[in-house]
Amino acid sequence: MPAGLNRALFTVAGAAVAIVLAIAICSVAIVAAGADPLAAFAAFFDFGASARSQSNGIAAFLNRAVPLFIAGLAVAVGFRMNLFNIGVEGQYRLAAICAAYVGSTFTAPKPIQIAVIILVAAVVGGLYALIPAVMKVTRGVNEVISTIMLNYIALSLTSYLVRGPFTGQRAEGELTTTTPDLPESAMFPNLNFFFDWFGMLPPTRGGGVWGFLLVAVVLGLVVWVVLERTRFGFDVKASGLNGPAALASGVNPRTMVIAAMVMSGAIAGLIGLPEILGDRGAFNSNFTPGLGFLGIAVALLGRNKPVGIAIAALLFAFLDRAQGALQIADVPPSVITIMQGVIVLLVVVANEVTNRLALRVEERRAARQLGGNSPVEVGA
Repeated sequence: MPAGLNRALFTVAGAAVAIVLAIAICSVAIVAAGADPLAAFAAFFDFGASARSQSNGIAAFLNRAVPLFIAGLAVAVGFRMNLFNIGVEGQYRLAAICAAYVGSTFTAPKPIQIAVIILVAAVVGGLYALIPAVMKVTRGVNEVISTIMLNYIALSLTSYLVRGPFTGQRAEGELTTTTPDLPESAMFPNLNFFFDWFGMLPPTRGGGVWGFLLVAVVLGLVVWVVLERTRFGFDVKASGLNGPAALASGVNPRTMVIAAMVMSGAIAGLIGLPEILGDRGAFNSNFTPGLGFLGIAVALLGRNKPVGIAIAALLFAFLDRAQGALQIADVPPSVITIMQGVIVLLVVVANEVTNRLALRVEERRAARQLGGNSPVEVGA
C-alpha cells in the first residue's frame, strides 16, 4: 500500500474513533446533567417542523460555518510557520469596525463598494498582525504573549470607536451602539436561489444564506494554492520546521515570520464581513464575539488543511445551530461546548497517535526493502 494512502487511512480511522469517543463522553455528561442522551442527539438533527423553519435552520447552519472557516484559515497560515496567532480575535473585530465605517462614508457601484470594504478589512487585519511579527523578529517577543495582549487593546479600542468617533445615529430607547448603516450597494447578494433549485422555501431570517460563502470558497482555494503549490508556501513551511536550515538554503526566516503573520492577519480581517455585508449592514456593540478563538479549534481539527478546515467548520456550525433545539429538549446548551472541546482534544491526540503509527509502518517497510536488497542476500 502506498505510504500516502496508508497515512490517509490512519488519519480517517483516528478521526472516526475520536468522534465515537467524543459522543460516548458527551453522553455521560448529558446523563450527569439529568437529560436523555438520545433526545439530545436527536435535537442536533432537528431543523424544525415547518418547511420555513427548516430553510431558516439550514441558512443559519451555513452562515455560522462561513466565518468559522475563514477564522480557521487565518490560524492555519500561522500554524504552517509554527506561529500561534492568538490575536485573530482582536484582528477581525478591529478590521470589521474599520471596514464598516469606511464603507458607510461613500457610495459606489456594488462591485467597487464591496471590493473597497474587503480591501480595508484585509489591510487593517494585516497591519495589526504586523505588530507582533515585528516584535518577534526584532526583540524575540513570543507571539502568543504579544497577540493576547493586543487582543485586549483591540477589543477596548473597538468599544471606544463604536461608542465614539465611529458611532452612528441610535434610535431612542435602543441600548446597542452601532456604526452608520452601510448603503444598499455594500450589501452582498444572498444565495437564497439555491433553495428554489431544490423546491424549498427561501429563508427569512438573518438575510438568508450569505453570499460571502462564495468569497470564502475562493479564499480557501487561494490559500491552498499559495501554501501547497508555490515557492512561498514551501519557504513558509521550511522556515517553520527549521529556521537555520532554511536560512542556509537562502530563505530568510525573519521575512517569512512577517509574511506569514501579515497574511494570517489579512485573512482574519475578513472574518466579520459575512455578518456585516450579509445581514447587519453595520458593526454594533453586540457583534458576534469568540470567532477568533474558535478558529484555533477549527484549524486544529482540520489539521491546517483548507479541506479539513471546511469540514471542521461545518461540524462546529452544525453543533452551534442546535442550541435552540437542545433547550426545547431540556438539554443544557453547555453540552455543545463540552462536545466541541472533547472532539478537538481527542482528534488532536488521535492525529498524534496515527502519525506515529503511520511513521512506524513506513519505517518497517523501508527496513524490509533495505534488507531485501542487501549485498549479502543478493550474493546468496
